[in-house]
Amino acid sequence: MRTPICEQLGIEFPIFAFTHCRDVVAAVSNAGGLGVLGAVGFTAEQLATELEWLDEHCSAPYGVDVVIPGKYEGMGEMDPAKLEAELEALIPEQHRRFAEQLLEDHGVPALPDEQAAPALLGWTEATAAPLVDEALRHDKVVLIANALGTPPPDVIDRIHGAGRLVAALCGTPAQAVRHKNAGVDIVIAQGTEGGGHTGDIGSIVLWPQVIEAVAPTPVLAAGGIGTGRQMAAALALGAEGVWTGSLWLTVEEADVPPAQMQSYLDATSRDTVRSRAWTGKPCRMLRNDWTEAWEQPGNPEPLGMPLQFMVTGDAVARGHRYPEQAKDVNFNPVGQVVGTMNRVRRTRDVVLEMVEEYLEATGRLESLNAAAAE
Repeated sequence: MRTPICEQLGIEFPIFAFTHCRDVVAAVSNAGGLGVLGAVGFTAEQLATELEWLDEHCSAPYGVDVVIPGKYEGMGEMDPAKLEAELEALIPEQHRRFAEQLLEDHGVPALPDEQAAPALLGWTEATAAPLVDEALRHDKVVLIANALGTPPPDVIDRIHGAGRLVAALCGTPAQAVRHKNAGVDIVIAQGTEGGGHTGDIGSIVLWPQVIEAVAPTPVLAAGGIGTGRQMAAALALGAEGVWTGSLWLTVEEADVPPAQMQSYLDATSRDTVRSRAWTGKPCRMLRNDWTEAWEQPGNPEPLGMPLQFMVTGDAVARGHRYPEQAKDVNFNPVGQVVGTMNRVRRTRDVVLEMVEEYLEATGRLESLNAAAAE
């Protein structure tokens, strides 16, 4: 099942695993795939600590994922302090009060002062650029992916100048073509079934459209992939690998509080919703009291990115610290594949099971073709 992209990146299997947990990154890379660390929640200093740990615990390459949207409030301002002050002034007080009231109504305690959540995370070029620079200091980082939009030209040039590859996610063929024209090395086509930020086109429709639109640029298929059978389908359609994310939320190594993980284990594929309630852009997550409240007429409408997360970041931090109290108002980004995530497994076992299922699926097709030719 080795594809050209495996040779480029020095990996055994074309299984890419996006996760915010360094232990999962290491486990996937060590099992033959490519673990990709989501860096949006870290400062450059925190990211350095995470990557130093990965350098010690990864026997294989890994990647880093950042978020530089193609469009966001305050775009163009590259001084993080000035940008934060500018954005803070744009946030209506009613949004802050509404978010705080939701937490109070559900009995979610406030954070201790020393653990207050930062107002502005890496959702902008000003705050993500230092993350890219830090990632490029680590030799085992072979890929830097951008989760929203085409990376700015100078960012692409810096990554290429350091001898690494650039990937970017898309939800339409037009976005994919913009990625290719900008010099992106790998296009990740994510169908609407996927978790996190996603468009509204289904995977089985989107993948071949993007593959045709950007050929010969390699494409990774994303959106609802949780088995080797789905991986076989993606490669049959012309993808060179699969980009997975939700799948790693319920592995043993995941840094997910027990109450939150139980929410994932109990959920069905119909329990997700695309909502702007947390980040300001459409993001697939579990439906709960928080997502419902932001949809009700008369309540504040979600702001754009990164303003909305400047309102909700405190709620995310409180939900992580107090998951039992925040169960009904927690941020649970996940795709529709959550309906099959009903048991906890070791990361390595998940990777190897995907490989076995892929071989079984392709073997079945070979048998059918052989029988038809007799």
